[in-house]
Amino acid sequence: MPKNLSGRNFLTLLDFSREDIEYLLQLSHDLKQKKRSGIKDDLLENKNIALIFEKPSTRTRCAFAVGAADEGASTEYLGKNDIQLGKKESVADTARVLGRYFDGIQFRGFEHETVEILGEYAGVPVWNGLTDKYHPTQILADLMTMEENFGYLEGLNFVYTGDGRNNMANSLMIGGAIVGLNVTICSPESLWPEEELVKKAEKFAEASGGSVTLTADPVAGVEDADVIYTDVWVSMGEEDQFEDRINLLKPYQVNQEMIDNTDNPDVIFLHCLPAYHNRETENGEKIYQDYGMSEMEVTDEVFESEHSKVFDQAENRMHTIKAVMVATLGK
Repeated sequence: MPKNLSGRNFLTLLDFSREDIEYLLQLSHDLKQKKRSGIKDDLLENKNIALIFEKPSTRTRCAFAVGAADEGASTEYLGKNDIQLGKKESVADTARVLGRYFDGIQFRGFEHETVEILGEYAGVPVWNGLTDKYHPTQILADLMTMEENFGYLEGLNFVYTGDGRNNMANSLMIGGAIVGLNVTICSPESLWPEEELVKKAEKFAEASGGSVTLTADPVAGVEDADVIYTDVWVSMGEEDQFEDRINLLKPYQVNQEMIDNTDNPDVIFLHCLPAYHNRETENGEKIYQDYGMSEMEVTDEVFESEHSKVFDQAENRMHTIKAVMVATLGK
């Protein structure tokens, strides 16, 4: 494996070259094929991995746990009430303690600064499972899913619609620009990504042959799209903004009309999940009762359609996360 990934943190795609990302994607495809063929390598044999979760999770927690177990590693789940991270003990001190016990540390939480401090002081690879600014492991799964559907990445027309300044939009814009996608962020101007981050993405796109476009027009924005991606309109910790966000983002809902506006019968739909596409959850029913919307960022028609690849995408979280652990921690 490339020596430049051994021992490295995985905190944001800003720290990784196109070649690094392409290597991780190829490793992900290889590991997926081996798992489906019943081949077991034990590439993480005798490794111990800490999973720190300030925020609850389904896909991230399961992907790390199963991916580690597949390759012979053991994991320890550390919830927000299990350790004294930032309470009785500083993040830096916690990092130095856990780094003595574990071979790698995953962090999923709020402030991006927390995972940066962990990465600085732990002395072992630290992986970002999600922060308020970036979600790099998710983007690897997204890129892998695009490769599986199209066979390539460079030149694909990728549109993210909805809240354009959250951790998903940030990471998709950066990751897409690095590998040569034509990235469009389609959202209200008030929710566009930070200008500094846009400039960084534009530099990556210039080098890769891709492009970065910001637009507030949900019709023109999806024209000729190969991929349409969205996320929840209200992130964890922003629940008091539901009504304002609904009123602002209704025009950016991924529905059949938006799919038709791409004029591309092969367009695929992606979502990092969970998605509010019906009333079959407590939250979904509450949203309907409070705001009269039975579907939010994506309609059930699109979510359940042949265009939707969201469960392939969810599975690929496991394969790409396994690749990150193997590349930075493996034998």
